[in-house]
Amino acid sequence: MGDDYRTERDSLGEIQVPADAYWGAQTQRAVENFPISDSTFGRRFVRALGVVKKAAAQANNDLGLVDDEKADAIVEAADEVIAGDHDDQFPVDVFQTGSGTSSNMNANEVIANRAAEILGEEVGERAVHPNDHVNYGQSSNDVIPTAMHVAALEAVEKDVEPALELLADALDEKAEEFDGVVKTGRTHLQDATPVRLGQEFGGYRTQVEKGIERVRDVKDHLSELALGGTAVGTGLNTHPEFPEKAAAYISEETGVSFREADDHFEAQAAHDAMNEAHGALRTVAGSLNKIANDLRMLASGPRNGLGEIEQPENQPGSSIMPGKINPVVAEAVNQVHKQVVGNDAAVNAGAVEGQLDLNLYKPVIAHNFLESSNIIANASVAFAEKFVAKLEANEEHCEAQVERSMALATALNPAIGYDKASEVAKAALKEGKSVKEVVVEKGYLSEEEAEDALDPEKMTHRGILSGDD
Repeated sequence: MGDDYRTERDSLGEIQVPADAYWGAQTQRAVENFPISDSTFGRRFVRALGVVKKAAAQANNDLGLVDDEKADAIVEAADEVIAGDHDDQFPVDVFQTGSGTSSNMNANEVIANRAAEILGEEVGERAVHPNDHVNYGQSSNDVIPTAMHVAALEAVEKDVEPALELLADALDEKAEEFDGVVKTGRTHLQDATPVRLGQEFGGYRTQVEKGIERVRDVKDHLSELALGGTAVGTGLNTHPEFPEKAAAYISEETGVSFREADDHFEAQAAHDAMNEAHGALRTVAGSLNKIANDLRMLASGPRNGLGEIEQPENQPGSSIMPGKINPVVAEAVNQVHKQVVGNDAAVNAGAVEGQLDLNLYKPVIAHNFLESSNIIANASVAFAEKFVAKLEANEEHCEAQVERSMALATALNPAIGYDKASEVAKAALKEGKSVKEVVVEKGYLSEEEAEDALDPEKMTHRGILSGDD
């Protein structure tokens, strides 16, 4: 094969590996066996593999199972993986063996070869062995679900939560800014009783805050780590103290709290925690979709729609219609929701299809979960900074519209009853008059009584506006 390749070996024999690659024989076979999607694991998952391998080396060294020299070199190499120095050395397709063995061996080989190089040895000569040293006391069947949980929980805590908090803050600022703007409420897309624009935005803020609570609620189950269960959950070939020590090192490395799984058989055979957690992400994505749709509708126009808020001019909206501005950031949020719904279907299908002692859909579950967390986080930040924060209220238009609303007649119920209020509303619509004008013309209320009963701002508060109030 020439100078561009070196020969590596595994249990199946020799295979040519690119000379400058840190990966070895098993990774090369996976590259050749799975030319499926051109999708490989991203930063979060590769980082998590480095974290797991570092913690395993530290725990095994503490237990006297891997000597100081090799353990130190493994830790140094794993640190480089954690930092992202070797992301290009993880070429295995997401669609691979269902246990993720290829990705586990990819990590083992990269770290082993880099550790050997750190020790002054030749890459490929196994001075540090990928199985005997880097993978000591481990199996792909417990490493991959451990990396899944590490990556997922880090994504939730460090990406999703801060992004949602930023969006909640942006919505809260607008809720306060718009609190004095009274507008027409709408139910069934028809005019309803008045509401303050700030109240609507307060609802959006609370929706996002509850989404944050939902993702936080799943973190306890994600904090359980399968590491130490090895092949089928029995812990064969691993030290009894290894799981607890490794989990402590993982917590120290990430700054996130992890612990040994309550039951290693459950942790490897089922991935209900990932399914549950992604369900929370799907719910959050649905919340963002609803908010984005509402804001698009409120900003519709600018002349022939609702036009109650003015959207930012992020970019020209049309290649043919001059001056057109579209709610492009909100539309991106809508599309993120659709992708997350698709990812949720894949995660759910994979999580419920494990057979007997091992779930064989680990890579696709991990990949889809991490994609969802990434795009939800990024979309939330863009939505907050590039759209929500730049919205303006069209106060004059809101005031004019609310005065014309037939739904104002609702406030007449306590004073003149539902039937007369209905009569007033229908007459106002038919004659093109305001509710206030009609109720006075019919003699049901005096001008002063009508003025008091039909105050739109008062209608945005709990209480009875007519009668003994």
